Amino acid sequence: MKAVRYHEHGDADVLRVEDVDLPSPGPGQVLVRVAGTSFNPVEVDIRAGRMRQVFPVGLPHTPGLDVAGTVAEVGRGVTSCGVGDPVVGFLPMTATGAAAEFVLAPANLLTAAPTALSLADAAALPLVALTAWQALFEHADLRPGQRILINGAGGAVGRLAVQLAKRAGATVVATAGPRSIDAVREHGADELIDHTETGVRDIVTDPVDAVLNLVPTSQSTTADLRSLLGRVNPGGVFVTAVPPEPAPEETGTRVVGMSARGDAHELAELVRRVDAGELRVDVGGRLPLRQLPDVHERSAAGTLRGKVVLLPDF
Repeated sequence: MKAVRYHEHGDADVLRVEDVDLPSPGPGQVLVRVAGTSFNPVEVDIRAGRMRQVFPVGLPHTPGLDVAGTVAEVGRGVTSCGVGDPVVGFLPMTATGAAAEFVLAPANLLTAAPTALSLADAAALPLVALTAWQALFEHADLRPGQRILINGAGGAVGRLAVQLAKRAGATVVATAGPRSIDAVREHGADELIDHTETGVRDIVTDPVDAVLNLVPTSQSTTADLRSLLGRVNPGGVFVTAVPPEPAPEETGTRVVGMSARGDAHELAELVRRVDAGELRVDVGGRLPLRQLPDVHERSAAGTLRGKVVLLPDF
C-alpha cells in the first residue's frame, strides 16, 4: 500500500509518498481502508520535532490523526464493528496515522460514521469535535445560562465549539477574523468581535463564566481575556487548547491546559448531532494525500484556509 511518511524531523519536504507493507490487525485492532483523513495544525509541530517531549512519535512516522473509512479486517476479540462498516475515529497521537491507503486503529476508539456527510468528509470531525466537546463540558463545565468567550472561533474547533455552547444554552461571545466572522455568526454566536479591529477589553463589558482559548496569544491578550473572568464568583475558568498554558494569577480563576483524547462514546454523540442536523461540519477543501507537504507548508505560512480533508488518491 502507499502512505505518506517521514524518516526524520524537519521541514515539510521530509514528507514522502512511499510503498509500505499492508499491516495486519492484532487483538483489539481493526484494519481500516481509509476514505479520508484531515489536516490538524499540531501535526506541523510534531513533524518539525518541536513536540518530541509531548508526543514522541517513532520514525519513520505516518501522520494523520483523524480517520474515516471502511473496516477491512478485524482482529481477535473485536465485536464493536465488522468488515464493511463505515467508521470514524481519532487515532492515538503517537501512533501510525491515516495518511495512507490503510491504517490500523484501536477498535475501542472508533464509532459508526455519520450518514449526513460523505465518508471522506467525516474525517473532518473527530479531533476538532472532541476538542470542543471536552473543553466545554469536561474542563469548563459549561451550563445553561452561563456566558463563554471563545477566542479563535473562526477555526475548525471554534466553529464547533460555538454550536455546541449555543445548543447547551450558553451565551456565546466569539472572536474571529474577517474571513470567518460571517460563518461564526451563522453558527449562533451572540456577540462577535473582529480581532483585527478591536480587543476584547474594548468591547466586552459584561463578565464571562469561562474563556476557551484556541489561538496563540500574547501575554497582554491573555491578561485581557482573563480579566473578563475576575468578576465572576468563584472566578471562572480559562481553558486553553494551545500550549503552553498561561501561568495562574491571583484572580481566583482556574486555568486548564488541555489536549483532546480519543473517546468513542463522546464521538458517537457528536456523530448523532451531525446526523440530526444539530451540528454542522465545515470542510474548506479536499486534496489528494500526495499534496500533504504543500498543506503543511501553507499551514506554517498561515495561508491555509479552512479544514482540509485529504484523500488517499496517490
